[in-house]
Amino acid sequence: MKTFTDLNRSWCIEKIEQVQMKGERPRQAGCNARLGVHGKEVSFPLVRITIGGISGYSWSRISREAAEALIGTPVGEIFCEEQWIKDRFQAIQFPLFEWLAIVRGIPVYELLSGQQTPLQAACYDTSLYFDDLHLSSEGDAVKLLQEEAMEGYNKGFRGFKIKVGRGAMHMDLMEGTKRDIAIVNGIREAVGPDCNISIDANNGYNLNLTKHVLKETKHSNLLWIEEAFHEDDQLYRQLKIWMAEENINVLITDGEGWAAQPIVEWAEQGLIDAIQYDLKDYGIVNWLKLAKRLASSNVKAAPHNYGGFYGNFASAQVYPAIEGFMFVEWDEAQIPGIDTSGYTIKDGKVLVPNTPGFGLHIDESNYDRKVRDNGWSV
Repeated sequence: MKTFTDLNRSWCIEKIEQVQMKGERPRQAGCNARLGVHGKEVSFPLVRITIGGISGYSWSRISREAAEALIGTPVGEIFCEEQWIKDRFQAIQFPLFEWLAIVRGIPVYELLSGQQTPLQAACYDTSLYFDDLHLSSEGDAVKLLQEEAMEGYNKGFRGFKIKVGRGAMHMDLMEGTKRDIAIVNGIREAVGPDCNISIDANNGYNLNLTKHVLKETKHSNLLWIEEAFHEDDQLYRQLKIWMAEENINVLITDGEGWAAQPIVEWAEQGLIDAIQYDLKDYGIVNWLKLAKRLASSNVKAAPHNYGGFYGNFASAQVYPAIEGFMFVEWDEAQIPGIDTSGYTIKDGKVLVPNTPGFGLHIDESNYDRKVRDNGWSV
């Protein structure tokens, strides 16, 4: 319901607070093609917004100064039928969506899509990094990544994204590429033929390396290759032609980082199959609008989510509202003070709770203490 006549017009933004929440992944995340060890710790800024005596919690990077400027704003100036939330308030759109869903007593997914039946969102395990660089043996490296993939499988995942591009920085070029191929094929062998497997080179390949890897992993039936190299319409056009000649049916996905400005136009030309702007940074409002445009050209949506914890749950909640949304990227972690037990993963899908808001329970006393100790409140 993108109307707001049910809101009390006397309500205004009374308070905005922010703290850094910290927790851990189940295991340390290693390197990718362009960065060092990602580590075990995760953190994100959790904002609590209070309007009309009702609070909503969610991710936001808003600064204290920017938040101060919003205090006292009437609720009638925040929301709009055209795009849910007006541009001035985009920095706090996630807490505002949570707040609005809580006011209406429904989950965010129902707020955005109208879906009232239980939600299950397809997902994949994004934890398969270069955890093998300390191993000199390719066979040992394959075994380690197979074991990590099976950890995910046993937790309910039926989709996996594997980091590749070891030869871009961390290993000899061809030795690293050879290990990439062995690990991809080894993981396919471990998880079986029915799981989705994708690879992500973080721009660590060039066109010829991409062709080589795709050819050597053809029998592993990859779903997509992500960020093979920095977006380039000429290179992608050549790659598409070659893939058709080789009968390799792998999707091309891109756009998570410093994406080239014309990337959407290139996708509409058929050069990129799915756009991956980060869900948190690009925002729900922009994604809702972009997805309609992409769908008109049969381009899929695969919003990026890594390292921010909250994106796991936000992605699952917006899944039915974003046309063409393929999979939720799941970066498993736990943070003290946030109860995530409403979410479970089974047979490759996230089972999403139907509780109001984003479906997470925040320990208010813990949050209040963190605000006093090292957060801020305006």
